[in-house]
Amino acid sequence: MENMLKVPDAEIFYRTRGSGPVLLLLPGGDGDADACGGLAIHLEDAFTIVTFDRRGLSRSTSTGAAPDLTVHADDAARVLAAVTHQPALVFGASIGALIALELTTRHPDQVRLAIAHEPPVGTLLPADTRAELVSDQLAVEKAHRRDGALAAMAQFIRLARLDFSDREPDVHLTPPGPERLSNLEFFLTHDAPAVRRYHPDITALRAHATKIVPAVGATTTGPITHCAHALADLLNMPVTTLPGGHNGFASHPRALAAHLRTIFAAHR
Repeated sequence: MENMLKVPDAEIFYRTRGSGPVLLLLPGGDGDADACGGLAIHLEDAFTIVTFDRRGLSRSTSTGAAPDLTVHADDAARVLAAVTHQPALVFGASIGALIALELTTRHPDQVRLAIAHEPPVGTLLPADTRAELVSDQLAVEKAHRRDGALAAMAQFIRLARLDFSDREPDVHLTPPGPERLSNLEFFLTHDAPAVRRYHPDITALRAHATKIVPAVGATTTGPITHCAHALADLLNMPVTTLPGGHNGFASHPRALAAHLRTIFAAHR
């Protein structure tokens, strides 16, 4: 089922499929409501899957100021309120993981459990590792300004250590092409800098630690992995290892779905 939801300064496109407890999927990068389609296929028999286009992407609009992570989290909360009155399960990757954290701290009554897969929250890192991550993030933004969106995404691939050969046999990953250019431009212009500037509410994170599962990809390397461990240390929680790398929701949908089922079953 597809719907449009009016929110302040935007209209948000969202989709629901399947049946069972509500599970909100929040992809990384410029991912829209379609980005987690492969993962949803392996979960919709047991969950009501909710996905949406972040404001400014694909079918959603954005007419106000450039959104930050709090705005995206409030949009997610409004989408959930349109779908259910019960606390939802949440899986977020990369920027989606940051939105999941903000959703949990700003709207805790709407979240039953949130899996934060490799949230790039640099402010939790030691100074030297934080400087490495920020330098890499600024390199992506500089490449965008100098050479355009596709060059910036090539830089991001290096930052996230993405290996497109690391995938399940029946998964075909397509590099971003011209059809995604508008989404990439919005992401790189507004969302990527918002990620770099993000400062979570430490007190609120600790207050809701039992609702948060910090996660890292089995094959991810580099400074982004340290963020998940820093979050886990902050919350005094273990780090969960998930299949694949930074883009595991796309590259390993079958294996990731099986892991998510196990995690959610353990937190009933």
